[in-house]
Amino acid sequence: MNYVLAFVVGGLICVAVQLLIDNTKLLPGRIMVILVCLGAVLGAVGIYEPFTKWAGAGATVPLLGFGNTLWKGMKEAIDKEGFIGLFKGGFTACSVGVSAALIFGYIASLIFKPKMK
Repeated sequence: MNYVLAFVVGGLICVAVQLLIDNTKLLPGRIMVILVCLGAVLGAVGIYEPFTKWAGAGATVPLLGFGNTLWKGMKEAIDKEGFIGLFKGGFTACSVGVSAALIFGYIASLIFKPKMK
């Protein structure tokens, strides 16, 4: 049942983003920034953590989850190291995911023939 819930929640987030794309003049890059910032704000307010416990991967995988992870990393680093944690906490929390995306993206570019449009 957890898989179904994660699929439904992730799908609803995708539907909301698709509605933004279709019904506004916002560019995709700006929508992605809005999602990351919204995830960080919802994490700071304390709403996103219970949502992720309920929805699982459906809430942690989209860009909202990335923003929440940035927020959690910054909060922990600020609590441990003070002001300098503001600058390094988000990088520390997301380094594995970003590194994996870069490495797998590079491997995919070696296997397939990327074309510029």
